[in-house]
Amino acid sequence: MSQSSADRYNQIHARSLSDPDGFWGEAAEDITWIKRWDKVLDDSNAPFYRWFTGGVLNTCYNAVDRHVEAGRGAQAAIIYDSPVTKTVQTISYAELQDQVARFAGALRAQGVEKGDRVILYMPMIPQSLVAMLACARLGAVHSVVFGGFAPHELATRINDSRPKAIVSASCGIEPNRVVKYKPMLDAAIEQAEHKPSSVIVFQRPQETATLVEGRDVDWAEAVAKAEPADCVPVAATDPLYILYTSGTTGQPKGVIRDNGGHAVALKWTMKNIYNVEPGEVYWAASDVGWVVGHSYIVYGPLLHGCTTVVFEGKPVGTPDAGTFWRVIEQHKIGTLFTAPTAFRAIKREDPNAELLKKYDLSHFRALFLAGERSDPDTLHWAEDNLNVPVIDHWWQTETGWAISGNPLGVHLFAIKYGSATRPMPGWDVQILNAENKEVPRGDIGAICVKLPLPPGTLPTLWNADDRYRKSYLSDYPGYYQTGDAGFIDDDGYVYIMARTDDIINVAGHRLSTGGMEEVLASHKDVAECAVIGVADDLKGQVPLGFLCLKAGVTRPHEEIVKEVVQLVREQIGPVADFKRAVVVERLPKTRSGKILRGTMQKIADNQDYKTPATIDDPGILPEIAEALQSLGYAKAHQAG
Repeated sequence: MSQSSADRYNQIHARSLSDPDGFWGEAAEDITWIKRWDKVLDDSNAPFYRWFTGGVLNTCYNAVDRHVEAGRGAQAAIIYDSPVTKTVQTISYAELQDQVARFAGALRAQGVEKGDRVILYMPMIPQSLVAMLACARLGAVHSVVFGGFAPHELATRINDSRPKAIVSASCGIEPNRVVKYKPMLDAAIEQAEHKPSSVIVFQRPQETATLVEGRDVDWAEAVAKAEPADCVPVAATDPLYILYTSGTTGQPKGVIRDNGGHAVALKWTMKNIYNVEPGEVYWAASDVGWVVGHSYIVYGPLLHGCTTVVFEGKPVGTPDAGTFWRVIEQHKIGTLFTAPTAFRAIKREDPNAELLKKYDLSHFRALFLAGERSDPDTLHWAEDNLNVPVIDHWWQTETGWAISGNPLGVHLFAIKYGSATRPMPGWDVQILNAENKEVPRGDIGAICVKLPLPPGTLPTLWNADDRYRKSYLSDYPGYYQTGDAGFIDDDGYVYIMARTDDIINVAGHRLSTGGMEEVLASHKDVAECAVIGVADDLKGQVPLGFLCLKAGVTRPHEEIVKEVVQLVREQIGPVADFKRAVVVERLPKTRSGKILRGTMQKIADNQDYKTPATIDDPGILPEIAEALQSLGYAKAHQAG
């Protein structure tokens, strides 16, 4: 690409910070407004900034109805691809409009109106998107809780958001089992102090849920009787959804997303960050329970008029490590966005990408990764085998879209492995020290964003303004604290090295566990790894590595451990004091693929810990404890 497109990025970025009203006001022209805004950026109640105050719109109208009205009703809106049920189904924009209007009518018949909350406890099926859009159509606030979440955690979210109704399905389907949702939902409602007035259940053929008389309603029956509902006008600053993220206090944090700023920002990102055109097929291989699912399975692609893919399966085992390639070929997908952990799983099962050779991916243009740091080894592997740009970008539940990335629709910057490239327009990213001062380029510090945050980010937390201030704004006045640590290099590239609490202090040296993981992942036999800091009487903390080996590796574990210890010594230096590592079969993760380093650290340091609600398989924690015991740690581990 020419120098001029790099200049264009620099101009866009500079303008987004110096003239946010002009920049985002122009972007907002791509959204259909019922009433134009009075003010683009409203700073009258800082630090509680608001975007597009006075504006009125409807997000569902912008995501569905306007495409039908523009003559594109026959275009596919959703492709549902479910290897676990052997189903592929296409829903056009016109069909989606009809389904959403009818389900909104069914919600309204249960008393749901503008401003009411509705919890969705759903698997990866098109009905999950229909329910989200139906809430948006009515101006109701949806809160999606990952299907199959433990009853206690669901109960805390019921108590916090106080939903009028809950929408669920009879089950979710894993590669080897059917997960019954209804018993968990019933248990959660029983535990919760707040009781929803109704529960709408979508019965799947694999499992029929028992309905509670007088409270529960069958989805199909409710829709058959419903009067289709029109789009309800809402203020740009009204909430569209609440998405809970685990709080450190055990009380979940309800991240709020508004209607106006959210629609403007996501629509803008589809072309500028992902370089996708309306009408193209876009696939975010995530789950609607996560922020990636909200932003890039549901709202982003549909606001932009793309076809979005709802995939109910896994990167491996449904049926094999070639399933992603099959989906890309079959549905002519140009752009895929997924978590690095998905690619690590594929690489582990099929290290030489033999399965890829069976598929034609000639139309595939770009792979985006986010959710965890993309280790250079996985990035290289994906690049070498796919021959397309592989872009690591970085964002959070709170931000709703990328803080830092490589804006494919503006300019493709040279990729630096281990970096999430440059701050995106709207983001003034700075690296600060404890005194709230910027550190020199190349030095590690707290990654912060100068306020105001751009549109589409959290304006506050649900019913918790003080907690919002305390969690994000108090440590670095005038800035949003990301909770991540890292540095910016001389070229302005952002490197996310670890969560702030994953920076370990070894005898006074501040070291990033992410940097060490990068070295471990470069070893030819290592498929995946994690490094934590464990307590040490002499040095305060020392690093400890966990290694998952590639399929088919039969060498003695001691040899591999010796080699990775030597690698860290060579590449980071003796100062890291990296001398301990253990081979494990698998690592404990959340369902979105984040490795639970904090929990592993507590086990190692003999602290009581609570099994995180977001864990994919609690059975892994005893395996980790056993591995740690072999090194003399976790002597008295116990789960709370």
